[in-house]
Amino acid sequence: MNICVTNLSHETSEEALRYAFSAFGQVRSVSIVGDKETGELKAVVSMPVEQEARTAISRMNGQNLHGRIVQAVGQMKSNILQFREKPAVARPDHRGARHNAHGRADRRGVRRNGHGRPHRGKRRRS
Repeated sequence: MNICVTNLSHETSEEALRYAFSAFGQVRSVSIVGDKETGELKAVVSMPVEQEARTAISRMNGQNLHGRIVQAVGQMKSNILQFREKPAVARPDHRGARHNAHGRADRRGVRRNGHGRPHRGKRRRS
């Protein structure tokens, strides 16, 4: 079973995590991943015995590790980077423009008048 550990200090190493979790059972692997957007560290600790992993989650959740209170959450899927995958911004589709859920182009940044047409600005009368 994989355990997702968040709120890690930058001083925390894979060896320190392996030592902390090995108190509850056998640790198969430990990998630390940094989130590019927020700069925070997250880790995945893999334990082969599910009961030992659940005990480790309940005991390690909320514990102080290198000056930070870590959070441990069980993760059933084996995808290590699953908890990192989140879209940062809306990406254009194959048509080259942003489209909303109805397939229409999203025209952000275009000022509109009250009738749904682009705003022309103030007309000067001479």
